Amino acid sequence: MSTSDSCAAPDQSAPIPASVDVEKETVITGVVSSGEGPVAGAYVRLLDSTGEFTAEVVTSPAGQFRFFAAPGNWTLRALSRAGNGDATLAANRGINEVAVSVA
Repeated sequence: MSTSDSCAAPDQSAPIPASVDVEKETVITGVVSSGEGPVAGAYVRLLDSTGEFTAEVVTSPAGQFRFFAAPGNWTLRALSRAGNGDATLAANRGINEVAVSVA
């Protein structure tokens, strides 16, 4: 089975496809890091404003993650062997960057 046939998340370090209109879409992107640098293989959960689970991806080897979401208030929760951490943001249309530190 090829990766295009599976239901896995896309490569988190890949560029945003040209077909994505970032003026109409809300993209939440960032890096998970610890005191030792980027954290590969961390699970990043996207939680809505009420704390409900919405989505989850695994970070790239460079600690990168990306979600396509609706505008609004979001919490990102990173879970990894290096530790856990949260970050919050008010996302608007376009690219919204956020860093998540774990300890």
